[in-house]
Amino acid sequence: MKTKAAILTAPGKDWEIAEIDLGDPVAGEVQVRLAASGLCHSDEHLRTGATPIGGYPALGGHEGAGTVTKVGPGVTGLEEGDHVVLAFIPACGTCRPCSSGLQNLCDHGAGLLGGKALSDGTHRITMGDQPIFPMCLLGTFAPYVTVNQASVIKIEKDVPLDKAALLGCGVSTGWGSAVEIGETKAGDTVAVVGVGGVGINAVQGAAAAGARYVIAVDPVEFKRKKALELGATHAYASMADAAGPIGEITWGQMANTTILTIGYTDGDHLQPALDLTAKGGQVVVTGMGSYDQIDAKVNLFTLTLLQKRLQGAIFGGIGPRTQIPRLLESYRAGRLKLDELITTTYRLEEINQGYADMRAGRNLRGVIVYGEQDW
Repeated sequence: MKTKAAILTAPGKDWEIAEIDLGDPVAGEVQVRLAASGLCHSDEHLRTGATPIGGYPALGGHEGAGTVTKVGPGVTGLEEGDHVVLAFIPACGTCRPCSSGLQNLCDHGAGLLGGKALSDGTHRITMGDQPIFPMCLLGTFAPYVTVNQASVIKIEKDVPLDKAALLGCGVSTGWGSAVEIGETKAGDTVAVVGVGGVGINAVQGAAAAGARYVIAVDPVEFKRKKALELGATHAYASMADAAGPIGEITWGQMANTTILTIGYTDGDHLQPALDLTAKGGQVVVTGMGSYDQIDAKVNLFTLTLLQKRLQGAIFGGIGPRTQIPRLLESYRAGRLKLDELITTTYRLEEINQGYADMRAGRNLRGVIVYGEQDW
């Protein structure tokens, strides 16, 4: 079928709306009509070239939710009409990481930026004779997607799809960075550095896990205000501003866990984060930097003597088939706020404005909403 999409023709270019050809599902695939797609910072990394992809044109978008419209041969557990969330990390369930409980490290993840479908190794999206490379093999900056069942999580139909879309990356990643990887316990102190689409959910997760103090750090006043509304107990503009107050409220112990969720994380952020962290504590590095960034500034003397840890995190350290249902239950119970995360909604044709708003700090989360005019 033909559908429109927001594509990049080269790094550094703006998003362009173009017509693409979307293949029908083959064995193991489904087609989904999307209701919404989140504007995640990771797609901004795609635009700047900080995240490499197999080729161009590239189709952005890796957060989405919608309704199954076609089902390929051999698909189990999904049928037309099902409501689903697309997870940016597939979970095949049979590779060694999946079988070990590490679905977020599924071996299929190795091919997510290569552009070729998991099912048959071909390009499912083209523009004439030219292959299109979809972000995370999803490409949710289009109203329809054809994807492998490993990336599809069925959800109940009472959940608003425009809110559920955020579970495919930002909400799950942030919440898990505090609760799963961060292992927040009742009475802990947690510092979250960078309160965007991922960091605000680390704030929510830490608060829900019972942290006594949740310190939000962000230079944007609007985001600090939202963090205080969604679970933070304190908010500061910088790590330097936060260091003294954290020491005071913890009697010099500092934060049990510091979570780095800065939109563009680099090596200069590590030591200030470690300085906020208690002896025996950890810094969870969730925010992404450029793929070629290898310089990290860390005081190895104090890292050793104070037994601190640097810990990477993807999808919050837990697989989509476990995390997304859990978070939906938290949403129903009122412990997870989804409606309050969305600042502005956009048409697909307004995508460049959406990312301009994100870069300017005007949005907590921006969401593209699809409707009859798109389908």
